[in-house]
Amino acid sequence: MMKKIYTMLMMAVMALAFTSCNEDAQIARTLEGTWRGNMYISSNWSGRTYNATYSEITFLKDPYKYSSGTGYWVDYYSDAPWDYVANHIEWRVDFGVIDIYFVEDGDRMQIRDYRLDYDRFYGTIYENGHTVDFELLNTSRPYYNDYRWGYDSWYDDWNYWARTRNGEAGDADKAEKPKRFVNPDRE
Repeated sequence: MMKKIYTMLMMAVMALAFTSCNEDAQIARTLEGTWRGNMYISSNWSGRTYNATYSEITFLKDPYKYSSGTGYWVDYYSDAPWDYVANHIEWRVDFGVIDIYFVEDGDRMQIRDYRLDYDRFYGTIYENGHTVDFELLNTSRPYYNDYRWGYDSWYDDWNYWARTRNGEAGDADKAEKPKRFVNPDRE
């Protein structure tokens, strides 16, 4: 009797696991592409907070894995000393939760409680105990090799001195990279 109950329980767990895998794969297929909208992202730099005007996220599905891939996330700014902050991302869908890893920053965030179809993607971002709602629309895919990974033209390609947009550089002008975060105060 105990063996029969154990077998039935294992079959139910396996059916649930296979259902989740199929759902994750469908989410990943729908997610693949470029999305644009307001993610309520801000960056801290040199004691000031700058709000992104909009974000553009491209999810490229790994053809050898059912629910993960790479891509890029670009936050565009209009009131900051830089035009954009760009990061490569690695992402995966696991039991419906979209986990995003920012390669250059080493940060992670999750997207949960969302609705996704081929044209709209909206839900909630979770990062370090903060949550913020977002809404994105599906757009065309830009040529992602146009971006310098990191942020704008802050670093000189030859000596990595900090450089402002007007081209001034030197030890006294060294600055840290802007730090991205979700900003629930902007909603």
